[in-house]
Amino acid sequence: MTLLLPMALMLWINAPVAPELSYHLTARPWKPLETPQAAYLDAVEDLCRFAAKHQNADGAFVDPLLQREHQYATPYFAFAVGLLVQEGRAMDLLAKGVRAMDHATACMSKGPRAIPDGHGEFFLAPLAGALELYSKHVPADTMSQWRARLAGPLLDVIEGPGARINNWRTYAMKGAWSRYRAGLAERDVAVSFIEDAWLHRTQRERIAADRWALYQDWSSDPQSHAVEAVGRGNLLGLLAAGYDGDSAPAMWGLVRCGTRTSLFLQDPSGQCPPNGRTDDHVFNDVLYQLLFETMAETLWQEKDPWQAGQYRRAALLSFSSIARWRRTEEPWQGMYSITKNHFDPAERVGYQPASNIGNYSGAVMYHLAEAYRIRQSDIPERPAPCEIGGYVLEMDARFGSAVANAGGMQLFANLRGDTVPKYGTYWTPLGVVRFARMGWDSRLGPSDGVRDTRSREALTFGPAWKEARGRWVTLAQKAKDYQGTLRVDFVHPLLVRCTILYHSVTGVGGPSFYHDFVITPDGVLATLHAPQEVECGVSLPILENDGRPLQVTRSEAMISVSYAEGEDAQHFIVLGPGARIEEAGDPIRSSYGWLRPLRARADGTPLRVFVYPSSPGDPAAHMVRDSITLTETGFRSVLGRVEGNTYVGRTAAGGAADGIDFDGDGQREVAWDAPCGFLLQRDGDRVNAAETGHAVTGAITGRRVSFESFTPLYGLTP
Repeated sequence: MTLLLPMALMLWINAPVAPELSYHLTARPWKPLETPQAAYLDAVEDLCRFAAKHQNADGAFVDPLLQREHQYATPYFAFAVGLLVQEGRAMDLLAKGVRAMDHATACMSKGPRAIPDGHGEFFLAPLAGALELYSKHVPADTMSQWRARLAGPLLDVIEGPGARINNWRTYAMKGAWSRYRAGLAERDVAVSFIEDAWLHRTQRERIAADRWALYQDWSSDPQSHAVEAVGRGNLLGLLAAGYDGDSAPAMWGLVRCGTRTSLFLQDPSGQCPPNGRTDDHVFNDVLYQLLFETMAETLWQEKDPWQAGQYRRAALLSFSSIARWRRTEEPWQGMYSITKNHFDPAERVGYQPASNIGNYSGAVMYHLAEAYRIRQSDIPERPAPCEIGGYVLEMDARFGSAVANAGGMQLFANLRGDTVPKYGTYWTPLGVVRFARMGWDSRLGPSDGVRDTRSREALTFGPAWKEARGRWVTLAQKAKDYQGTLRVDFVHPLLVRCTILYHSVTGVGGPSFYHDFVITPDGVLATLHAPQEVECGVSLPILENDGRPLQVTRSEAMISVSYAEGEDAQHFIVLGPGARIEEAGDPIRSSYGWLRPLRARADGTPLRVFVYPSSPGDPAAHMVRDSITLTETGFRSVLGRVEGNTYVGRTAAGGAADGIDFDGDGQREVAWDAPCGFLLQRDGDRVNAAETGHAVTGAITGRRVSFESFTPLYGLTP
């Protein structure tokens, strides 16, 4: 007998639960960014001054390459200028902001066909919100005219109740509530529209049915992490603005869960996760910033300073990640690159059809302006989860991705890849696409990988093998036939052991591979096993030009890449007998830039590659290479050593054990009365801080100390 349950009950039974992180200490030295709130406004003003140069006589923000108004660029510009003026800045732009409001409200009053590219959903919230910003700066009759234009029925602006019910509907939901708050619509009308969208137009199912309450746009397969932040961000904005309809409690629970999950997906340099259509667009990081600022303020008001501080830190990391993309050259001075590279915008590298300067510059300025307004409290920063580590998360199968992090060293992998192009692009290549580390430039490699629709070449950090006819293929080329299955063996903030089994899923056949990863705060040891004993290697994506040439240094068994000598660098070090690196084809252009395919080889398997992201002051790569020694229970190098389930590094030590020996002389500097999970921040033999996974007593350099679970103690060694 089949038991049928109401959808509401089914969703409740399978309600997503946010990931937890109990540890507080970081493996690497940590300090607050202390980015002032005014820095957000500085960026908004830069963008507005850039946009103002492209305003026509009608008040429209004209895209400099399309030579026409595009989508929602004008209302976003109007809102951003209004905020500047309200804050007493850029008064010389007031007239341009007023003209933008005149033009955009006039478009709104004429219905969908008069709105550029039919993007009425995107006009609602910024124009309703801008009324307050201009209220003290325009004559009463001007304000009355704007309000009259914006007060028409919602369904006269969007295509209709049954059209565009993906993430576009969340823009309309947020806009409907903004209209009510601005006195442009009755409350019951706004609530009715929002409740209908949530309960009957798929919005609830898109987030409630996801494993971690992420928003599924259902516009690509795998789902897009980039577009995910759009839908969830609009829902959070709606709730933060005070929405209190009947479904508000359920919305809050889901959106909070999804936003908590996104803290774990952010990379330690501040980038949002890769994958899916609109991947590697700068405005995605700003969406994360806005989400994190909203939750920081929410949790601060709820008297949860630790989580509020984590969200504030994550917001500042997001903001810092876009700084590198601010353009300083003419004619683009003041804008940010649309995608994460330095190519001429006219080349449209990494763009989707909707990607243009007007709309996505508008998105950056508008969401930065929103983040500025939301940030009201002086919240002390706390380390973000991506800086602490100690987790492995596998996303819902519809996303097909996984993230692992030890001590701020992150691995991001795609367990599935695109099999059908979206807008002529494969956005999600199969394999490991990102290694990122706290305080390091995560662009350097594998640089989010690539699968090219024209050449059919594809490249990620993953297996490559020689087929029967002698042709080499990469895992990323086999997305139609292969998927990855994740296995997790050990998880701790200083050490993660996990494996991805890559295997055929279509019946076509082909070799299987185990890719084992030992993740530490200082680097990743990746070991490839080929059970069927095929001739194989590991693909190495090397970013050699992103509109600016990078420095690539290569020896027989090691390759290094950096933007300039003495800066952050990524090193791939091949270990074992016959270790070597060989050419594997012509460069492929990704959204990051030109990736040169190389291949790590050795005599037989297992094939080991040590991935070492270095910063100035870290040991030289050749010293790391020469010092790596494999042991029965792990490995050691000048960076540190892995022994079983413990790790000893230069700035931290710990794991799961009853004690630890810092220098390997047989004398334990720390001994516990019972085995436990623990993390020590160290400076030589000094223990500056310590944290344990449960209540325990032990001796630290001869001093008896008692701990409560997950409660750091400081100043433990004189």
